[in-house]
Amino acid sequence: MCFFLSCKTQTLTSIKANVTINTDITAKPYNPMIFGGFIEHFGKQVYGGVFDPGSPLSDKNGFRIDVVNALNELKVPVIRWPGGCFVDGYHWINGVGDNRQPTDDIRWGVIEPNTFGTHEFIELCRLLDAEPYICHNGLAEVKEMTDWVKYSNANEGKFAEMRKENGYFDPLNVKIWSVGNERSGRDYIHKVRDAGQEMKMMDSSILVTCSGIHGNSRIDPYLFEAAGEYLDYISAHQYWIENWQEHSRPNYLSCMMLSEKPELYIKNIISQIQTAEKKGQINEGQIKIAFDEWNLRSWHHPGFQRFEKVDYKDPEIIKLIKARDKSLDPSIYNLSDALFSASFLNSCLRNSEYISMANIAPLVNQTGPLYVHPKGIVKRTHFHTMSMYVNQLEEYIINTKTTGSKLTYGKDSVSVIDAIATVDKKGEKWAISLVNRHPSENLECKVIMGDKLLNGIYKATILTGETTDSFNDIKHPNRVAPKEIKLKINNGIVYLPPHSLTIFHIKV
Repeated sequence: MCFFLSCKTQTLTSIKANVTINTDITAKPYNPMIFGGFIEHFGKQVYGGVFDPGSPLSDKNGFRIDVVNALNELKVPVIRWPGGCFVDGYHWINGVGDNRQPTDDIRWGVIEPNTFGTHEFIELCRLLDAEPYICHNGLAEVKEMTDWVKYSNANEGKFAEMRKENGYFDPLNVKIWSVGNERSGRDYIHKVRDAGQEMKMMDSSILVTCSGIHGNSRIDPYLFEAAGEYLDYISAHQYWIENWQEHSRPNYLSCMMLSEKPELYIKNIISQIQTAEKKGQINEGQIKIAFDEWNLRSWHHPGFQRFEKVDYKDPEIIKLIKARDKSLDPSIYNLSDALFSASFLNSCLRNSEYISMANIAPLVNQTGPLYVHPKGIVKRTHFHTMSMYVNQLEEYIINTKTTGSKLTYGKDSVSVIDAIATVDKKGEKWAISLVNRHPSENLECKVIMGDKLLNGIYKATILTGETTDSFNDIKHPNRVAPKEIKLKINNGIVYLPPHSLTIFHIKV
């Protein structure tokens, strides 16, 4: 360990900010499921990602040992599966039992081998000590949905017997279920109502969510009116750089101009839920937000999704599918992704009375924090952000106010600082996260706890890089990696390097 001090950090700077931690109010707990993940049968997330039978790096069941070890570092608390848009053509019955046959995945235009199904997903969750969260096919009949719940959770009956015949005597105990993915309209809402009612009748402890808001849509108020009594969550999806058809690589400052948008998006969702509460459509505090797909960047899939079969020998189809690998380019995932992810998680923590789950999309490959290749893994920059948060923050969040300089790019601007403060149950151990969004300037930050200015040398971890464009790849897997340091604070003043995330610890 070393002091993070240099002559540069001690020079006068016009980039300044204040972080005031209100120690007079009661800290509130947050749900660690905001550090959750998502995997879909798309690209190389499942096959060649978490599941790679025959690889020398896989265990006897086909799970990549190095991937499991890396994801265990993230302590992934919940995983959503199997989609995503993939689920619109998925029928769970094809993914259980010994006689599994490949099926045509018309949404993504590939052949689905069905070798990774319900039981493989549950086994992955058990390897990671993660809560399984299953998303139903929103185009399927309600009976198909409830049959899946019975297969997974029932002790007796036709589907429980089928599960036992497949070698799994004990119920799988899947508690979280979503009625479809990114669907809307009255017919869908009625399906949410009917499926939610059926699942709750089978087991009142089941937690039900459904498609609520994605992209620039709004929650249909009729959803609360017709199906609200059966819902525990509303699912939200957003990717702030949309690479679906056209692949773009906006620069660092463009990305930082997006870093306050998650908070606005979350506040908007909360406002809509509160309106439903005031109208008496749902009980106050009943419905939480499951932000179960989020990332700075969406993955790239030109020419898809589709609802018709394709000719897999068609050169144009082959070209379109190959283009998806643009999302695997390691140079894309730089300090923009690390710091945006910190800002997103900060927004969830600040609004933890409503946000009780968030799932980065995806966990592996495509735009995810972990890149998996045939010979190993690379932890991308945002992997380290998530690792720092899940392993270093305390379990309660407390109100923090930030003021100071603005970072401006064109007509847009954001605060140069983002910060949160967390504390343990006894109020003795604190972990404070500070983000300096400025691309090139040190930030002079004054940290005030209550009415006191901090003074001393504190244990800290810092994540930054030589430039905003620094990234990790196969040849340089640790170009951007957290470093343990000793952080000196004098009369409340701490100097934060440019494009950096710092978490430091205080014992009271």
